[in-house]
Amino acid sequence: MTGAAHKPRVHVIVLGGTITMMPRPEGGIVPSLGGADLLRAVPGLEGIAEVTVETPFLVPGASLSLANLLEVAGRVEAALASGASGVVIAQGTDTIDETAFLLDLTHAGDAPVIVTGAMRGADAPGADGPANLLAAVTVAASGTARGLGVLVVLNDEIHAARFAEKGHKALPSAFISPSAAALGLVAEGEVRIALRPARLSLPGTLAPLARVAIVKLALGDDGDLVRAAVGLGYAGIVVEGMGAGHVPGAAVPALTEAAERMPVVLASRAPGGPIFEQTYGFAGSERDLLARGLVAGGHLSPPKARLLLAALLGQGRDRATIAQTFRLYR
Repeated sequence: MTGAAHKPRVHVIVLGGTITMMPRPEGGIVPSLGGADLLRAVPGLEGIAEVTVETPFLVPGASLSLANLLEVAGRVEAALASGASGVVIAQGTDTIDETAFLLDLTHAGDAPVIVTGAMRGADAPGADGPANLLAAVTVAASGTARGLGVLVVLNDEIHAARFAEKGHKALPSAFISPSAAALGLVAEGEVRIALRPARLSLPGTLAPLARVAIVKLALGDDGDLVRAAVGLGYAGIVVEGMGAGHVPGAAVPALTEAAERMPVVLASRAPGGPIFEQTYGFAGSERDLLARGLVAGGHLSPPKARLLLAALLGQGRDRATIAQTFRLYR
């Protein structure tokens, strides 16, 4: 047998995004390159793994739907069931944080699942797509990355899905883990893991996700948008407050009314750290809101809190189970 027979197989699923984008005649870059085109631009890939690829759709990251992502979750598990050692998803960076987190809720196995993308279009000077794909396949093929769940790999850094956030609009180093740290990096062609956080997963297969609204509360807000979300028939609300989990006092009555009718999760616009639970005592503070029935969102960003609440409500979980699950993310 040749050495190639011993290579791990990595399956790449291309969804679109900047990594696939090329200029169009009328201006601007748009998704254009399929999976085979992307792989041809990555030198040295054949030395790392046997790579297979599919391109189910080509859309910007912002246009991915929840139905798209549930389909991708099925494709990931099908690839692993067919013998792939790991899976790489290439997509737009606008929603990598959400995609990776949702896939992490559905992926219970040890095989690495990596989400990557690019900050520069495929024809740009210094395009980062090929390097990011190479690093992502390297991690997906590595036994070192097993048991870590879904990972985000860009700029040679390895982030856990539940911590990864897009922290810059332009730089190749855009992705950060503001509530923790990168788990490791790819250096000299090797995967080097420094941190191994405990795995958190949602038991059971995800049903269609419930409709959950994110309502951002800012200086002087009175909570009318919270009442509007209740009236529009959402199944739950994530309120994006300030600091450690605070809202204007004038918004408290609207949040109290909402929490009596549906689960309301308290998150924050501050990107790092958890929602507090027992420090501040003023009207609209975290203690006040939690006493009124809101659920602390832990260190989850508002978009990730939305996905977790939508998944739990889609599964028909009760309020006690929802609160218990969110406590895992403290």
